[in-house]
Amino acid sequence: MVAYIIRRLIGAAVMLAVVSMVTFSIFFVVPRAAGATAEDFAARYVGKTATDETISKLADSLGFNDPVVVQYGRWVKGIFAGSEYNTGASVESCPAPCFGYSFITHQPVWPDLMDRLPVTLSLALGAAVVWLLAGIGTGVLSALRRGSIFDRAAMTVALAGVSLPIFFTGIVSLVVFSYGLGITAPGGVYVPLFENPVQWAYHLLLPWITLAFLYAASYARLTRAGMLETMGEDYIRTARAKGLPERMVVVKHGLRGALTPIVTIFGLDFGLLLGGAVLTEKTFTLNGVGKYAINAIVKNDLPQIMGVTMLAAFFVVFANLVVDLLYAVVDPRVRLG
Repeated sequence: MVAYIIRRLIGAAVMLAVVSMVTFSIFFVVPRAAGATAEDFAARYVGKTATDETISKLADSLGFNDPVVVQYGRWVKGIFAGSEYNTGASVESCPAPCFGYSFITHQPVWPDLMDRLPVTLSLALGAAVVWLLAGIGTGVLSALRRGSIFDRAAMTVALAGVSLPIFFTGIVSLVVFSYGLGITAPGGVYVPLFENPVQWAYHLLLPWITLAFLYAASYARLTRAGMLETMGEDYIRTARAKGLPERMVVVKHGLRGALTPIVTIFGLDFGLLLGGAVLTEKTFTLNGVGKYAINAIVKNDLPQIMGVTMLAAFFVVFANLVVDLLYAVVDPRVRLG
């Protein structure tokens, strides 16, 4: 088991290195191959209001005239050791971990990301709990009652959940439950968990349910398909023949066998959400990482965009690492491979 964990940790580190190279290439190598100049890169860093003379000086002082390999090494070094950006008039310091320095907001990117991460983390965790409980529970019951009214109704709702976009269900939920019935908060407010847990849950309840509705539908269909396949296996009939309680047969033998694809998709979904639930945060006006990314794109703030990209990549890689470790728990044969 220890060797399996070490292999997966090394693989995750290598993947992060590859992701950093790909990210840097997308923003710097590909545009350069398409004909972009050092001044074009500098213009994206400083925004649209800078003069040509200012852009030319910044292109040189920020090192955009250096070879691409040197620029990449400087960028990676900044993540671990911090960086200093010479603008000509002043030297801006970006302490480690430096994911870039925004010359539009005159702030390092990392503290901004950390200020908004609790919002995205709270949204993702709460929604994940809701969609796992609702999705897996509905899928198991539908599989056990195949062809019943409950099964057909649940799969119809699941189909609607998969089909409807989050910005539609979010707006409808706001109109009905917040502005119409006044049951839930209308969004736009985030209360830290340890400051007031009740208000924290109250203001995030509708975003949780709205976001979970989309994912729970997929998980219900996936769980139902997995349970239908698993419950027909020979070892399930053997377990029943031994006189085991039906609950143990379903949970310990049936559901465990159907968990592998669920664990896989959950790792991907949760990792992507931690990188920013863009549509949900925009719909409910939550200042999380996703809304931060949208604002960065609108402002053409390259350091902020790269910072969000790397943070999202880290969470996806980390989530997949956790999934690999969970595989060894769900199916012990995995750690032998």
